[in-house]
Amino acid sequence: MELTTVWFALIAVLWIGYFTLEGFDFGVGMLLPVIARNDTERRVLYNTVGPVWDGNEVWVLVAGGATFAAFPEWYATLFSGFYLPLLLILLALIIRNLAFEYRAKKDDDTWRRNWDLSLTVGSFVPALLWGVAFANIVAGVPIDTHKEFTGTLFTLLNPYGLLGGVVTLLLFATHGAMFIALKTDGEIRHRARALSVQLGLGAAVAAVVFLVWTQAKTGSASSAVAFVLAAAALVSGIFAAWKGREGWAFVGTFVTIALSVAGLFLALFPNVMPSTTSDAFSLTTTNASATGYTLTVMTWVAAVFTPFVLLYQGWTYWVFRKRIATHHIPTTKPALETAGAR
Repeated sequence: MELTTVWFALIAVLWIGYFTLEGFDFGVGMLLPVIARNDTERRVLYNTVGPVWDGNEVWVLVAGGATFAAFPEWYATLFSGFYLPLLLILLALIIRNLAFEYRAKKDDDTWRRNWDLSLTVGSFVPALLWGVAFANIVAGVPIDTHKEFTGTLFTLLNPYGLLGGVVTLLLFATHGAMFIALKTDGEIRHRARALSVQLGLGAAVAAVVFLVWTQAKTGSASSAVAFVLAAAALVSGIFAAWKGREGWAFVGTFVTIALSVAGLFLALFPNVMPSTTSDAFSLTTTNASATGYTLTVMTWVAAVFTPFVLLYQGWTYWVFRKRIATHHIPTTKPALETAGAR
């Protein structure tokens, strides 16, 4: 197997890791005003992701860095052409991250309410725009002979791209509800589980339409298998949530997102960014890649350090595996608490 194909697959794995892990972070943030009824319950939801959200976010940094190093032409075209939506995502992530850090710095209801709103908006925007971006990457965008994007923001806001955004939004919300039901106890747990079933049904309808449309546009036999398995995993997750099996429900949405992203990359391959202007202008794993020496060095570095990263992140989840309820929240003023225990 060529190193260009290996690195295309590795970048797909990095995006799978990002969306499956950060996806439930986004879901928790979006559902904060829906599930939590008071400040104590909101603090419970913050605590479900407090120890892990920053580690989950590292995946997108590594994915971006790997794309820059392995496929510089892809990186240049993508980040210049999608500059505005990616900037909006970055700003939303900054606002969202500040909410985790600053919410507890002042004992004031208005202060906390504003940061709660920041968390919700900062979770909603990336959950929507990541789907829009990836849908356009798979379907193709106007690229000229100089490998430059020739469209505008409105080029990306096409029906297929917007449907992709709706799908990621609903999937992440469902994933977040499953995670809340898995990580909490009491009334919050029951509310989240009931909501996860409702959201899951909406996500299932939108996802099936989007995946069928994707398959018709640019799909392959391998992507079709991934999409069918993703749909089966989502249905299984919804059924598990309905039966009160939160662990299996979360596994269901986790696998759904992983297989959906894998299917999109399988539908994309061997292109990395198709051109709707002319197939001759499309970026592929061959014409967009770095040199063989660069890919070889990167492969050795990844082989050495990736296992340590996975072990550390797995250990983090194991340490913070227990459920959280309102009676676990201390009565000390939020201004005296840390970012990980609000």
